[in-house]
Amino acid sequence: MKHYLDAAENAARKAGGLLRKNFHRSQHVNAALAHDIKLAIDVQTQELISETLLQQFPEHALYGEEGIVGDQSSEHQWVVDPLDGTVNYFYQIPHFCVSIALRWKGEIIVGVIYDPMRDELWSVQKGEKPRLNGQHFQVSDRAQLSEAVISVGLAKTDKTIDSNLPLFEAMIHRVRKCRILGSAALDMAYVACGRLDAYIERGISLWDIAAGWILVETAGGKVDLRPRTDMKDKYSIVASNGVIDLKL
Repeated sequence: MKHYLDAAENAARKAGGLLRKNFHRSQHVNAALAHDIKLAIDVQTQELISETLLQQFPEHALYGEEGIVGDQSSEHQWVVDPLDGTVNYFYQIPHFCVSIALRWKGEIIVGVIYDPMRDELWSVQKGEKPRLNGQHFQVSDRAQLSEAVISVGLAKTDKTIDSNLPLFEAMIHRVRKCRILGSAALDMAYVACGRLDAYIERGISLWDIAAGWILVETAGGKVDLRPRTDMKDKYSIVASNGVIDLKL
Protein backbone atom coordinates (compact mmCIF):
# COMPACT_ATOMS: atom_id res chain seq x y z
CA MET A 1 0.00 0.00 0.00
CA LYS A 2 3.01 2.30 0.22
CA HIS A 3 2.52 3.50 -3.36
CA TYR A 4 -1.08 4.44 -2.52
CA LEU A 5 0.02 6.39 0.54
CA ASP A 6 2.77 8.15 -1.42
CA ALA A 7 0.26 9.08 -4.11
CA ALA A 8 -2.21 10.44 -1.56
CA GLU A 9 0.46 12.50 0.18
CA ASN A 10 1.65 13.89 -3.15
CA ALA A 11 -1.90 14.82 -4.22
CA ALA A 12 -2.63 16.41 -0.85
CA ARG A 13 0.52 18.54 -0.99
CA LYS A 14 -0.19 19.64 -4.57
CA ALA A 15 -3.76 20.55 -3.63
CA GLY A 16 -2.59 22.32 -0.49
CA GLY A 17 -0.10 24.32 -2.53
CA LEU A 18 -2.90 25.53 -4.80
CA LEU A 19 -5.02 26.53 -1.81
CA ARG A 20 -2.16 28.30 -0.07
CA LYS A 21 -1.25 30.20 -3.23
CA ASN A 22 -4.81 31.50 -3.61
CA PHE A 23 -5.61 32.03 0.08
CA HIS A 24 -5.24 35.84 0.08
CA ARG A 25 -6.88 36.30 -3.32
CA SER A 26 -10.49 37.21 -4.05
CA GLN A 27 -12.55 34.03 -4.44
CA HIS A 28 -15.20 33.29 -7.04
CA VAL A 29 -18.40 32.13 -5.29
CA ASN A 30 -20.32 29.43 -7.13
CA ALA A 31 -23.13 29.36 -4.56
CA ALA A 32 -23.89 31.24 -1.35
CA LEU A 33 -26.19 29.33 0.99
CA ALA A 34 -27.62 30.21 4.39
CA HIS A 35 -24.87 28.42 6.32
CA ASP A 36 -22.35 27.50 3.63
CA ILE A 37 -20.42 28.78 0.63
CA LYS A 38 -19.36 26.93 -2.52
CA LEU A 39 -16.22 28.28 -4.18
CA ALA A 40 -14.68 27.74 -7.58
CA ILE A 41 -11.41 26.88 -5.83
CA ASP A 42 -13.11 23.80 -4.29
CA VAL A 43 -13.80 22.48 -7.79
CA GLN A 44 -10.34 23.40 -9.08
CA THR A 45 -8.69 21.66 -6.16
CA GLN A 46 -10.70 18.45 -6.58
CA GLU A 47 -9.92 18.43 -10.30
CA LEU A 48 -6.22 18.67 -9.47
CA ILE A 49 -6.51 15.79 -6.99
CA SER A 50 -8.52 13.69 -9.46
CA GLU A 51 -6.03 14.28 -12.25
CA THR A 52 -3.08 13.48 -9.97
CA LEU A 53 -4.53 10.25 -8.59
CA LEU A 54 -6.37 8.85 -11.60
CA GLN A 55 -3.48 9.50 -13.94
CA GLN A 56 -1.47 7.12 -11.75
CA PHE A 57 -4.38 4.75 -11.05
CA PRO A 58 -6.76 5.00 -14.03
CA GLU A 59 -8.81 1.99 -12.96
CA HIS A 60 -9.71 3.63 -9.63
CA ALA A 61 -12.80 5.74 -8.85
CA LEU A 62 -13.04 9.01 -6.98
CA TYR A 63 -15.92 10.05 -4.72
CA GLY A 64 -15.64 13.65 -3.61
CA GLU A 65 -17.58 16.60 -2.30
CA GLU A 66 -17.37 18.23 -5.73
CA GLY A 67 -18.55 15.18 -7.65
CA ILE A 68 -17.57 11.66 -8.70
CA VAL A 69 -15.12 10.42 -11.31
CA GLY A 70 -14.71 6.94 -12.76
CA ASP A 71 -16.56 3.68 -12.19
CA GLN A 72 -17.90 3.84 -8.64
CA SER A 73 -18.14 0.04 -8.53
CA SER A 74 -14.34 -0.17 -8.67
CA GLU A 75 -12.74 -1.99 -5.74
CA HIS A 76 -10.55 1.08 -5.21
CA GLN A 77 -12.32 4.34 -4.44
CA TRP A 78 -10.66 7.58 -3.39
CA VAL A 79 -12.80 9.58 -0.96
CA VAL A 80 -11.88 13.25 -1.19
CA ASP A 81 -12.72 16.56 0.40
CA PRO A 82 -10.54 19.00 -1.55
CA LEU A 83 -11.15 21.91 0.83
CA ASP A 84 -12.62 21.06 4.21
CA GLY A 85 -13.33 24.40 5.84
CA THR A 86 -14.51 26.38 2.82
CA VAL A 87 -16.19 29.11 4.87
CA ASN A 88 -13.01 29.57 6.90
CA TYR A 89 -11.05 29.79 3.65
CA PHE A 90 -13.39 32.38 2.14
CA TYR A 91 -13.13 34.58 5.24
CA GLN A 92 -9.35 34.09 5.28
CA ILE A 93 -9.38 32.16 8.54
CA PRO A 94 -6.32 29.90 8.18
CA HIS A 95 -7.98 26.73 9.45
CA PHE A 96 -8.82 24.33 6.62
CA CYS A 97 -7.34 21.24 5.01
CA VAL A 98 -7.27 18.69 2.22
CA SER A 99 -8.61 15.23 3.10
CA ILE A 100 -7.90 12.13 1.00
CA ALA A 101 -8.72 8.52 1.84
CA LEU A 102 -8.62 5.31 -0.16
CA ARG A 103 -11.24 2.60 0.23
CA TRP A 104 -10.58 -0.92 -0.99
CA LYS A 105 -13.67 -3.15 -1.12
CA GLY A 106 -15.37 -0.67 1.21
CA GLU A 107 -12.60 -0.58 3.82
CA ILE A 108 -10.46 2.50 4.35
CA ILE A 109 -6.82 1.53 3.90
CA VAL A 110 -5.11 4.92 3.47
CA GLY A 111 -5.78 8.30 5.04
CA VAL A 112 -4.08 11.67 4.54
CA ILE A 113 -5.02 15.08 5.93
CA TYR A 114 -2.95 18.12 5.00
CA ASP A 115 -3.12 21.59 6.58
CA PRO A 116 -1.26 23.77 4.05
CA MET A 117 -1.14 26.88 6.24
CA ARG A 118 0.71 25.10 9.05
CA ASP A 119 2.39 22.60 6.71
CA GLU A 120 1.11 19.70 8.83
CA LEU A 121 0.58 16.34 7.14
CA TRP A 122 -1.14 13.49 8.95
CA SER A 123 -0.89 10.16 7.13
CA VAL A 124 -1.39 6.46 7.66
CA GLN A 125 -1.88 3.19 5.85
CA LYS A 126 -3.68 0.18 7.28
CA GLY A 127 -1.51 -1.89 9.59
CA GLU A 128 0.93 0.95 10.31
CA LYS A 129 1.19 3.65 12.97
CA PRO A 130 0.07 7.11 11.85
CA ARG A 131 2.51 9.96 11.41
CA LEU A 132 2.40 13.74 11.62
CA ASN A 133 5.20 15.20 9.48
CA GLY A 134 7.01 11.90 9.82
CA GLN A 135 6.63 11.52 13.60
CA HIS A 136 4.40 8.89 15.21
CA PHE A 137 1.53 10.11 17.38
CA GLN A 138 -1.33 8.76 19.45
CA VAL A 139 -4.57 9.92 21.00
CA SER A 140 -4.69 11.64 24.39
CA ASP A 141 -4.98 9.64 27.60
CA ARG A 142 -7.35 12.06 29.34
CA ALA A 143 -10.18 10.09 30.95
CA GLN A 144 -11.97 12.80 32.94
CA LEU A 145 -14.71 14.60 31.06
CA SER A 146 -14.10 17.70 33.17
CA GLU A 147 -10.56 17.90 31.74
CA ALA A 148 -11.55 17.31 28.13
CA VAL A 149 -11.53 19.66 25.17
CA ILE A 150 -13.97 18.51 22.51
CA SER A 151 -15.25 19.78 19.20
CA VAL A 152 -18.94 19.73 18.30
CA GLY A 153 -19.76 20.31 14.65
CA LEU A 154 -22.95 22.14 13.73
CA ALA A 155 -22.94 21.20 10.02
CA LYS A 156 -24.53 23.24 7.24
CA THR A 157 -28.32 23.07 7.34
CA ASP A 158 -31.03 24.20 9.73
CA LYS A 159 -31.86 20.54 10.32
CA THR A 160 -28.34 19.54 11.32
CA ILE A 161 -27.87 22.71 13.38
CA ASP A 162 -31.08 21.98 15.28
CA SER A 163 -29.86 18.42 15.84
CA ASN A 164 -26.43 19.44 17.13
CA LEU A 165 -27.32 22.45 19.30
CA PRO A 166 -28.81 20.44 22.21
CA LEU A 167 -25.71 18.23 22.14
CA PHE A 168 -23.45 21.28 22.24
CA GLU A 169 -25.42 22.78 25.12
CA ALA A 170 -25.19 19.55 27.12
CA MET A 171 -21.48 19.04 26.49
CA ILE A 172 -20.39 22.61 27.20
CA HIS A 173 -21.41 22.23 30.84
CA ARG A 174 -19.54 18.94 31.26
CA VAL A 175 -16.16 19.54 29.64
CA ARG A 176 -13.33 22.01 30.10
CA LYS A 177 -13.95 23.60 26.71
CA CYS A 178 -16.08 23.04 23.61
CA ARG A 179 -14.82 24.20 20.25
CA ILE A 180 -16.48 24.77 16.87
CA LEU A 181 -13.54 25.01 14.49
CA GLY A 182 -15.14 24.68 11.07
CA SER A 183 -13.23 21.74 9.61
CA ALA A 184 -14.38 18.21 10.42
CA ALA A 185 -11.28 16.59 8.92
CA LEU A 186 -8.94 18.73 11.04
CA ASP A 187 -11.08 17.94 14.09
CA MET A 188 -10.49 14.26 13.41
CA ALA A 189 -6.76 14.82 12.91
CA TYR A 190 -6.63 16.76 16.18
CA VAL A 191 -8.37 13.93 18.03
CA ALA A 192 -5.93 11.46 16.51
CA CYS A 193 -2.85 13.35 17.70
CA GLY A 194 -4.25 14.27 21.13
CA ARG A 195 -5.00 17.97 20.70
CA LEU A 196 -8.70 17.24 21.12
CA ASP A 197 -10.22 14.45 23.18
CA ALA A 198 -13.34 13.99 21.07
CA TYR A 199 -15.23 15.22 18.02
CA ILE A 200 -19.01 14.86 17.72
CA GLU A 201 -21.35 15.72 14.89
CA ARG A 202 -24.81 14.62 13.79
CA GLY A 203 -25.00 15.12 10.05
CA ILE A 204 -21.63 14.70 8.36
CA SER A 205 -20.59 13.36 4.94
CA LEU A 206 -18.17 10.50 4.37
CA TRP A 207 -15.62 12.67 2.53
CA ASP A 208 -15.35 14.89 5.63
CA ILE A 209 -14.29 12.10 7.96
CA ALA A 210 -12.96 9.15 5.90
CA ALA A 211 -9.26 9.98 6.27
CA GLY A 212 -9.71 11.05 9.88
CA TRP A 213 -11.47 7.80 10.67
CA ILE A 214 -8.44 5.62 9.95
CA LEU A 215 -6.13 8.17 11.61
CA VAL A 216 -8.08 8.11 14.88
CA GLU A 217 -8.35 4.32 15.00
CA THR A 218 -4.71 3.65 14.17
CA ALA A 219 -3.72 6.23 16.81
CA GLY A 220 -5.55 4.20 19.47
CA GLY A 221 -8.89 5.98 19.49
CA LYS A 222 -12.44 4.93 18.66
CA VAL A 223 -14.86 6.03 15.97
CA ASP A 224 -18.60 5.37 16.16
CA LEU A 225 -20.07 6.17 12.74
CA ARG A 226 -23.78 5.60 12.12
CA PRO A 227 -25.82 6.36 8.98
CA ARG A 228 -28.70 8.77 9.48
CA THR A 229 -31.92 7.23 8.22
CA ASP A 230 -33.56 10.65 7.83
CA MET A 231 -30.75 12.28 5.82
CA LYS A 232 -29.37 10.73 2.62
CA ASP A 233 -25.62 10.02 2.69
CA LYS A 234 -25.21 11.66 6.11
CA TYR A 235 -23.78 10.15 9.28
CA SER A 236 -23.65 10.75 13.00
CA ILE A 237 -20.12 10.45 14.35
CA VAL A 238 -18.39 10.26 17.70
CA ALA A 239 -14.59 10.11 17.46
CA SER A 240 -12.69 10.01 20.74
CA ASN A 241 -9.53 8.86 22.47
CA GLY A 242 -11.44 5.73 23.45
CA VAL A 243 -11.09 6.13 27.22
CA ILE A 244 -13.20 9.18 27.95
CA ASP A 245 -16.88 8.65 28.81
CA LEU A 246 -18.82 11.30 26.94
CA LYS A 247 -22.09 10.25 28.64
CA LEU A 248 -24.03 10.44 25.39
